[in-house]
Amino acid sequence: MQLDVNGSTAYAYTAGTRPGRGTPAIVFIHGAQNDHSVWTAQARRCAQLGLDVLAVDLPGHGRSAGPALATVEAMAAWVLAVLDAAGIDRAILAGHSMGSLIALDAAYRAPARVRALALLGSTWPMKVSDALLETARTDEAAAIDMVNMWSHASIAPAAPGQPQGVWVPGASRRLMQRMAQMNPAQLFYTDFVACNTYGDGGAAAQAVACPTLFVQARRDVMTPPRSAGALVAAIPHARVAAIDCGHSMMTEQPEVVSGLLEDFVRALD
Repeated sequence: MQLDVNGSTAYAYTAGTRPGRGTPAIVFIHGAQNDHSVWTAQARRCAQLGLDVLAVDLPGHGRSAGPALATVEAMAAWVLAVLDAAGIDRAILAGHSMGSLIALDAAYRAPARVRALALLGSTWPMKVSDALLETARTDEAAAIDMVNMWSHASIAPAAPGQPQGVWVPGASRRLMQRMAQMNPAQLFYTDFVACNTYGDGGAAAQAVACPTLFVQARRDVMTPPRSAGALVAAIPHARVAAIDCGHSMMTEQPEVVSGLLEDFVRALD
């Protein structure tokens, strides 16, 4: 689905649904240097549940026109504008890594529009090391290789729940490389700076009143579960699910993540 958002083209994968009919909706928000495709398995499962689906490409990522937005706050405002453009009054927001901060900030800005939050691979503050920031600024290809290695629990050419022959780390690396080719304006660095400088996470978490699910990966070295303790504690009645994989959980454990989201969505009813 293509939408006009603030005068620019925005793309969202809909998994065959037709958002804007008043049907309950879920919006998937990807992380740094990614696009909507990391959510394919989960988007399809939610469509099967009867939800309308929007798995967005953030500006400057994938099929959405750039430039990339420089702050989490700007990206959250953009997501809310996507809801307007799609005719969706209220939605579940599911975000991964940087996308989790975007979802959290959108709920802070417009609580009446957020039915529930699913925060995957989340933490706050989401600090990025100086070394990785500098590598992203000066050698994006090297930064992609570094992050891709750190985001997967295994580099073996197979993953549970994936079609035979799909090499998850290789596919993830190629996706990030393709994002760099499509938008050469230091996309990874822009995304990392947005994560590193986002300052409203504490206030946003304390303001959350909707049902919230945290999905944490036990072998995540990008956003380790232990680093999210304060964020989880700040959200009343937040539910936490831990799974055995690395940071790229939606592609490393697609069936497990899809099942957790299905259970969460069903419990809302």
